[in-house]
Parts: sequence; C-alpha cells; structure tokens
Amino acid sequence: MRKRNLLLLAGVIILIPVLGLAWWLLSPLFISQTVDEEFPRAANAVIPDNMTMAAVEAEMAAMETVDQPMLTPEAMPPSGPTEIATGNFRDADSFHRGSGTATIYRNADGSHILRFEDFRVTNGPDLRVLLAQSPDPQSRRELQTGGFVHLAELKGNVGNQNYPLPPDIDPAATAGDVAACLQSGADIE
Repeated sequence: MRKRNLLLLAGVIILIPVLGLAWWLLSPLFISQTVDEEFPRAANAVIPDNMTMAAVEAEMAAMETVDQPMLTPEAMPPSGPTEIATGNFRDADSFHRGSGTATIYRNADGSHILRFEDFRVTNGPDLRVLLAQSPDPQSRRELQTGGFVHLAELKGNVGNQNYPLPPDIDPAATAGDVAACLQSGADIE
C-alpha cells in the first residue's frame, strides 16, 4: 500500500509540470490575441526636446477637438508618413498560416515604423517579429543565413500593429525588398 501511494505521489508530481508545459505549447492554438492599434498621430511630428511622445499624442488628441480649420487644405503642406517598403505575409507551410500586409513608413523626424495591417497568423508560444535582411527568405535557414534584426515579441496574432524600428536600421539601404518575418523563438536557434 505504501509503495502504491509513493508511485501515485510521484506520478502527480511529474504530471503537473508536464500538463503545464502542454498548456503553454498548445493553448495558443485555441486562443487568439487581437491587437488593433491606430497609426500613431505623432508619427509625422517633430517632438520638442521638452516633451515626450505621450505628451505629443495627448496634445494632438486635444487639438482634434478644435472645430475650426487653421489653414485651408490648399495652403497646408503635404503631411503624413512616407511609405518605404511593403509586402504581404504568406503561409510558411500547411500549419503555419499568415496573411496581411507589412509596411515600413519613414516619419518626418527620420524614424521608421513597421506596421502590420489586416494581420492574422497561426498563434503559438513565443512568436517574434524579425526584420529579414535577405529579399525573400523561404526557410528558417535562409533567414538565418541572410541575417535578421529582432524587433519585438509579437503583440497579438490578429489585428493592426505598430513596431518602431531601431534608429540604426536604414530599410532603404538593405538589399532588395524588406521583408517582415515571424518565427517562433524556438525556431531561431
């Protein structure tokens, strides 16, 4: 009887971490995380040294409530971020599905934003946003050989998202088209 209880206790102790690991690996397949970020208002603004990006966003939001135009549309200079590169996500294989558009914008201050629109990808644990330096990587091996920059953890597997690019990256200087790639962190190594 004592041996049976010890075996049962050992089984429970082993089963708990195994179930936790199984949940961590499999739950993203059943649970989607939706993100719907607007394009930042301050993306094209020159931010004064004494203000933060959040303060500029708040000031611009307050200015949106003003009901009288300051300039006629003809007198206003062209505004808005400039599109540098764009591409569509595609399925990596029959299990790893992806769709939507990735676009890199240059802001007035010279910074860059990677924006995902109408984005949807098969969820999984530890998804990352990588900026590939090769024009069109077809496999994980080509991605690693061509090089990539790790931008961030994926915010959600569905929706519109923004990712600021580090200042030392010049998307216009990379060879060929710039491609945004998603890989599981486990697939990188």
